[in-house]
Amino acid sequence: MRFTKLRALLLAPVLVLLMAAAPALVNPPPITVPAGLSEQMVAKAIRVGVAQRGWVLTRQDPGYVEATLHLRTHMARIGITFDTQSISIKYLESENLDYEVKKGVERIHRNYQKWISNVVQDINVQLQVAVAEL
Repeated sequence: MRFTKLRALLLAPVLVLLMAAAPALVNPPPITVPAGLSEQMVAKAIRVGVAQRGWVLTRQDPGYVEATLHLRTHMARIGITFDTQSISIKYLESENLDYEVKKGVERIHRNYQKWISNVVQDINVQLQVAVAEL
């Protein structure tokens, strides 16, 4: 019993450090755009999709937008390239999200990946809405 308690006390700090490590930053795979949508329809799906989660478009060019999320003390900025075939989302920068590169691997706070998954899901929903309106 003594050894079990001692082992638990020794392992606790190691487990805390492992849990605190930021996961790898992974840009999502490209989103396939349904056939028949124009570039303007795709752009609208992106605008509406990101806005639903509080992201604000900070740059808009043909085939490219940047969106920024300010949440409490955190900031994340993504670049979204698109055409009538696919949409790609890429991490650009952040503040207070523990972004770092360790041994060649980009790492970021776990919430960032959740936020991006939500953006992908919302854009997909808006693409389906656009198809339904054809």
